[in-house]
This record gives sequence, structure tokens and C-alpha cells, in this order.
Amino acid sequence: MAQKATKTLAASNTARLNQTLYLTLAIHLLWWFLRALIYRSSLSRKSITLYLLFSAPQLLIQFYFERLSRPTLNEDGAVKRAGEDLEAKGLTEYMWDVVYWSYGCITLAALVGDYAWWLWAVIPAYSGYAAYTTYTGMRGGYQDAAGVPQPGAATSKRQAKLEKRGGAQKMQYR
Repeated sequence: MAQKATKTLAASNTARLNQTLYLTLAIHLLWWFLRALIYRSSLSRKSITLYLLFSAPQLLIQFYFERLSRPTLNEDGAVKRAGEDLEAKGLTEYMWDVVYWSYGCITLAALVGDYAWWLWAVIPAYSGYAAYTTYTGMRGGYQDAAGVPQPGAATSKRQAKLEKRGGAQKMQYR
């Protein structure tokens, strides 16, 4: 069972990347199919330009994930490199949000028309909101909803009780 974590990460990365690839192909083919065959009158230069502009971030993020997280194998089939974790918090999580939101926008644009691309404005608006709340939280000292400053995570219940009683614990020598 050598390198079990590496093998598990490689398997989960491969499964998620394959799933994302198939979903991307299906959604983009749906857009092209509906625009080329059913809504032929609305297939214009403007429509194609909007499609290319608003689907580019999703395609670039997917290419980035492929390069960064696709496992590489040795000649004997052993995992050489598992790739980066696709379940990581922070920027990776935000990039998955962009990918999924893009899927929704592309699907809606295929079904209802070019006005659905306006939904893309939610992504920068959410980014601005997240940045503003983070800034105000840091400036205010991370207060709760009632405006009460929260103690640091390092204080335990015992330590909080001792501070409430009036100070630190006294040392006893025997």
C-alpha cells in the first residue's frame, strides 16, 4: 500500500477531470447545435463573438486544471505525479465556481439567446462583494453580527473561564 494517498488523489483527479471534459464538450456542442440548426437566424458575428469572449475563461481554467492536475504515469502504470488537488480551498474553489457558472451561462445563452450573457456580470460583482466583506472584516477586527469582537481561536473554554474570574492561574509549588 505504498503511496496510497498519491494513488487516491490521482484517481479522484482523473475522474473529476474526465467528468469536466465530457460536460464541457456536451455544453459547447449544445450551444453550437442549437445556434447552427435551430436558431439559425440568431447566429451572427455578434453572437459568436460573445460566445468566444464569455466561454474563454472557462476553457482557460479547464486547460489550467488539465496541465496542473492531470496525473502522469510511469511506463509500468505506477503514478509518477498525482497532480495538484482539485478539491483545494481558496483560488481553486473560486475557479470551479467560474467554470460551473460559465456552464449555466452558456446553456442559457443557447436556449434563450444572447441576453443570457448578462448573467456573467454576477462573477465580478461577487468578487467585489467578497473582497469588500473581507476588507471590512479585517478593519473591524472580525466582529460577529452583533458587533462583538470575537476572541482568537487559540483561547480554550478553560482559559476563557480563568480570564473571566480575574486573571491567570497561579502556580502552586509543593
